[in-house]
Amino acid sequence: MTDITDTIAGPLEGVRVIDLSTVVMGPYAAQILGDLGADVIKIESPADTVRVGHYRTTPGMTALNLNVNRNKRSVALDLKDGTERERALELIDTADVLITNMRPGALHRLGLSYDDIASRNPRLVYAHAQGFRSDSDRVGHAAYDETVQAASGLVDIADRALGEPVYLPTIIGDKVSSLTIAYSVLAALLHRDRTGRGQLVEIPMTDTLIAFNLVEHLAGHTYEPELGPTGFPLSMAKGHKAVRTKDGLACVIPYNPRNFRDFFAAAGRPDLAEDPRVGGEAIDSDDHEDLAALIDACAPALTTAEWTEVCAKHSIPMAPVLELDRAHEDPYVRDGHLLDTAEHPTEGTVRTIGIPMRFSATPATIRRLAPVAGQDTAEVLAEFDATR
Repeated sequence: MTDITDTIAGPLEGVRVIDLSTVVMGPYAAQILGDLGADVIKIESPADTVRVGHYRTTPGMTALNLNVNRNKRSVALDLKDGTERERALELIDTADVLITNMRPGALHRLGLSYDDIASRNPRLVYAHAQGFRSDSDRVGHAAYDETVQAASGLVDIADRALGEPVYLPTIIGDKVSSLTIAYSVLAALLHRDRTGRGQLVEIPMTDTLIAFNLVEHLAGHTYEPELGPTGFPLSMAKGHKAVRTKDGLACVIPYNPRNFRDFFAAAGRPDLAEDPRVGGEAIDSDDHEDLAALIDACAPALTTAEWTEVCAKHSIPMAPVLELDRAHEDPYVRDGHLLDTAEHPTEGTVRTIGIPMRFSATPATIRRLAPVAGQDTAEVLAEFDATR
């Protein structure tokens, strides 16, 4: 059972974050800051229609909402109403950080652009996330994870590696951008504490994922003139996938010639252990596809548990494939409290996703489960009014 506590302060204790964002990218970034101890206030419409996702009990309390809005207090304010918008601005005046993914036009119409806010709160770190950067001709275009995967080259990578222009089956653009928002905010806070000045931090999803993808996939085009094509050879190799063992699925990745020789020997194929392709000091990239096919053919020789033991003994990179439907039963997940249960005030027993980072002196904690829209309005506004 997850320990819900408000007695332990994280490393961001004393930092106030206003979450003026929707869907996943902004909310997940704000949740990370909340996990680290920040006081996160989520401002949302009283008639919220953007708590997206499947599976729900209470209206608006979808599975996705529960997974990106913990460690926050929800304040319901209608930003189109002048009086309530002013209340929102007064809350932002007290904040260290504002996170928003509203389109620039909407922010200007509401008087919530960076220039509007900075004139009131010059120490504010204003993090604005959007699909495309503000100085491009795509600035106002709608952006979803699939469009960002396409615009960033990820679909091309999939097409070349898999023979089909599929989208990665996870909202990687949103989540990588969330992480980028979080670390960019922390850097801007450090600068603010040194200089006293806040700043605008722009996080375009497409630019973020292009930079993310090109780390390894720029490859031969890193040089001018090019030394070879784009695409990381191992990742692009046909057959680069998990394999079927005698009783399940596993990732087995012999990485160097010795790994391959030990793998083939364990599979009962000493002839392959003598193969010249694994006899040198390194694996030739031209041999990746053939060797991947041999791994696939040899993997059924042992069970997943047997391969786990063999690979640990010989330092061969290996992991059983985690089945999401049974993730809560996996010993690694269970023992690390990466999935646990908690009692939610409105949703009953729910599974909670653990906090992956660990601090020796200022542990990150789950202090609040995701709120119903507007549930903390009275509490937050009363706190504010008491300090005016």
